[in-house]
Amino acid sequence: MRKDLAPGEQVIVATRPQPRKLAGPAAAFIAAPAAAAFASAWIIRGEATRLIPALSPQWSPWLVTGCVLGVAWIWLAYCLPRLMRWQATRYILTSRRIVARYGMLRRRDQQVNLAAVRNLMVNQSVLQRILRSGNISLDTGYQGVVTFQDMPEALRFRDFVLDAIDELPEGGESETDEISDYTDETLPWDLREGGRDER
Repeated sequence: MRKDLAPGEQVIVATRPQPRKLAGPAAAFIAAPAAAAFASAWIIRGEATRLIPALSPQWSPWLVTGCVLGVAWIWLAYCLPRLMRWQATRYILTSRRIVARYGMLRRRDQQVNLAAVRNLMVNQSVLQRILRSGNISLDTGYQGVVTFQDMPEALRFRDFVLDAIDELPEGGESETDEISDYTDETLPWDLREGGRDER
C-alpha cells in the first residue's frame, strides 16, 4: 500500500473484515475429518455390510477412499475458497481516503476520498453488536452511498474516520477528487502511524 500513497498521505489503519464468516468453514474443517474417521471405522468393522448385504467386504477400501475424498472436497471446495476470499479483502484507512481491496487473482479496488464524505453511518445486527463489528456506509453525495461490510471494531473505525476528516487541510477541495498536499504543520496521525492497527 505504501507505494500507492500520495505525498503527505499516511496509513492510519489496515484491517480485514471481521472473521465471523469463517466460523462455518472452521467448523467444517474440524468436523469433516472427524466424521470421515468415524465412518471409516464403521465401514472397516463390517457395519456397512450388515446394513447393506449387497456390499461385500471388497467394497470396504473403496468406501473408505470415498470418505477421504469427501473430506478433501469439503476442504478444497468449501473451506479454502472462503478463507482465501477473507484473506484477500483489505480495508485501508489513510489520512485522505478509505480503500477496499477485494480478490487475489482478479483484484477489485474501491476508494472513497474523505473530503467527499457528507455523512457516515454504522449499521449493526445483533450478532455484529456482540462481535463489535458493523457495516460502515459513507454518503458521498454525487457518488451515492458506499458500504464496507463487516468492519471490525466498527465504532472505533468510525472515530478514526471522523478524526481523519477533521484533520484534512483547509485547502482540500471537498467537491473534487483533488486534495492538496499537507504542509509540515498540518500532517495528521504522526502519533498513530507507528502504532496503527494491523489485522
